[in-house]
Amino acid sequence: MDDDIRTSAEAHEDDTLPRRRHEALRDCAGLPDRVTEKPAKKKSPAEWAYERLILYIQSFEEGLDANHEVAMGFVGGEAGTLRIEGMGYFDPDIVTFYGQDAQGAKTQLIQHVSQLSVTLRAMTKAEPAKEPNRIGFRLRRDLEKSAEPESEA
Repeated sequence: MDDDIRTSAEAHEDDTLPRRRHEALRDCAGLPDRVTEKPAKKKSPAEWAYERLILYIQSFEEGLDANHEVAMGFVGGEAGTLRIEGMGYFDPDIVTFYGQDAQGAKTQLIQHVSQLSVTLRAMTKAEPAKEPNRIGFRLRRDLEKSAEPESEA
């Protein structure tokens, strides 16, 4: 017996959400197996949102020049912009973003997946002499690494 109690709206949403990855992520070539091997029904909303956000961030970064880095604008609030330095999730429904605001203050956004709405923005690098921080590529490597099978003891 399934212990997962869902509303009729959630059941309907599960049946109508697109499952084909190219519809939501058509600009992202070569999706990691980690994103596609586990059916969406087996992932928490937080895990599913986290994985797709990584791909959106990486795709966005591919269009940036060497003087810009990815930042996130807070939608619907006056909190400003967050230079993304890290990202994570807490099952079943929380996504977190770590970084700095425009003034360089340490910043963390903790957001429920039902309220997830972000704007990716190009932000001038904090230190012009350094290489731009490409967080999307680092996050994707971490995602692929987490998909590697664990060795049996």
